[in-house]
Amino acid sequence: MGILTKTIGWTLAGVGAWVATKAVLAQQRKMDFLDKTVLVTGGSRGLGLEICRVLAQEGANIALCARDADELDRAQSELAQYNVDVYADVCDVTDKGQIERFADNVRQRLGPVDVLINVAGVIIVTPYEHATEADFRHAMDTNFWGAFHFVNAVLPQFMARSKNSHTRGRIVNITSIGGKIAVPHLSPYSTSKFALVGYSEGLRAELLKDNIQVTTIAPGLIRTGSPRNAIFKGQNEKEYTVFKISDSLPFFTIDSTDCARQIVDACRYGEAVRTISLPAKIGAALEGIAPNLLAETMALINRQLPAPGGIGEERAFGFESETTLSESFVTQLTQDAAVRNNELE
Repeated sequence: MGILTKTIGWTLAGVGAWVATKAVLAQQRKMDFLDKTVLVTGGSRGLGLEICRVLAQEGANIALCARDADELDRAQSELAQYNVDVYADVCDVTDKGQIERFADNVRQRLGPVDVLINVAGVIIVTPYEHATEADFRHAMDTNFWGAFHFVNAVLPQFMARSKNSHTRGRIVNITSIGGKIAVPHLSPYSTSKFALVGYSEGLRAELLKDNIQVTTIAPGLIRTGSPRNAIFKGQNEKEYTVFKISDSLPFFTIDSTDCARQIVDACRYGEAVRTISLPAKIGAALEGIAPNLLAETMALINRQLPAPGGIGEERAFGFESETTLSESFVTQLTQDAAVRNNELE
């Protein structure tokens, strides 16, 4: 009993010391976003737009990019109502040259970037039988290499600041629980997000010595309205209906505004990692303590998903795959989010 008591005592002491240290570090690293220049990729709609709203409310100057000029115009008009400086421009995150030009334009228009938030991404939903090399390259080019090139585009701006400054810069990479757990019918997406998780966590370890905070965000399903702009293959209507219903379940998903606030808070305090939503936290925990059980569970889930067939390797967007059920009251939360978050055409 003496050994057990000592072990418990030392364990509690260790946990207490870590909690205290974490609290001290959080206060030391706390950032005020007022008048800071924040670059948000994919900021014209969905989660990116929600993050821009939260930051604009805190007085940050916002630079946002996306591929659709009309979406950017609508987002810029909305954000300007917060009386902050907003710079929006078209940028394809799969094009390194466009990324470098956009980052330089932000510096000229708003000043050096203080915070980079990589949100831009693509979701490809397909059974593996219809997944092609092009699908994997598309996902990697957008979800991984886009973030990689944006990081390298802003790092010189960070490094130009004094190493003794409160913070030389912050990077937030929006990954996914799909970057910690391989999700059936999302192989290209999960592959790219696993890559981004590894890169982001490694980047934090290497840049912390330079007073640059890197935060990895791993959310579960978020009600942003994004399913309508995702890509579907195989039995696309069935795939889309399953995805959209899953994205609408109130206890299985998280509200996009709440998620955006959590992301901004994680950035504010320079957290290393934040997993968002209870289902995502449970999944991540199971991956750590019972990986074989989780793998068997995913295989069972896969058996319930639509079989290969339909349009095969052809692609269809969500809005091209609507069904009576996908447009019913069951998906109302996601449909409302799509309207709010500029996901409609």
